[in-house]
Amino acid sequence: MPPCHIRIETRGRIGWITLNRPEALNALNTAMMGEVCAALDGFAAAREVACVVITGSERAFAAGADIKEAMDRTFPGTFMEDFLGFWERVAGFRKPLVAAVSGYALGGGCELALMCDILIASETARFGLPEGKIGVMPGAGGTQRLARWVGKAKAMDLCLTGRMMDAAEAERAGLVSRLVAPADLLPVAQEAAEAVAEKSQVAMMMTKESVNRAFETSLAEGLRFERRVFQALFATRDQKEGMAAFAARRPPIFEDR
Repeated sequence: MPPCHIRIETRGRIGWITLNRPEALNALNTAMMGEVCAALDGFAAAREVACVVITGSERAFAAGADIKEAMDRTFPGTFMEDFLGFWERVAGFRKPLVAAVSGYALGGGCELALMCDILIASETARFGLPEGKIGVMPGAGGTQRLARWVGKAKAMDLCLTGRMMDAAEAERAGLVSRLVAPADLLPVAQEAAEAVAEKSQVAMMMTKESVNRAFETSLAEGLRFERRVFQALFATRDQKEGMAAFAARRPPIFEDR
């Protein structure tokens, strides 16, 4: 059955996932996130796809989780089925992920953006974790990823007050990779993804894994990990091709091997 809450397309070597529940400002429910994860599984298996962009509408990337779906849940039920646990499949996607954010990225929408590797924001973007206003807290990585990305002070402010952070503040805080005019958002996201895709997939996936390791281990362990995967790249065809092409002053032709 085709997805009905998202649109999926491929542009060159770039996969695109567009959240598409305009009547709910792209509020994330179980069905929608299931479709997102299934789309990512498909892109993971497609060798021709080297990078994936996730975006929403001009008005909202995703304005939160679907409260109507969650309001009658109980603790035993949420615990037994590990409610929201499968969202981690997005963070576990091994190829680079770009978030192109316009409008509201609140609650689960903000958490989805935080799972991506490069976050490009329109000047209209608004980020926030307002879950405290409805008697809960962020549950899909908001308290953990936001604190790592922007620091304790800013994360406490956003999580405890529930206020929104505009795109300019988000860029200053280190949450946003690039801030662009609304009309430039999707072209810049495609351009950034293409800059990733033109390189060796092996090297890019190892680079993503190494940067993520920096937030999960000590500096000494992270440096050891980085050095080992750097050394491992010398067993690839792409390393030989990349360096030979550089020496010959010609564009490399990578095989992702």
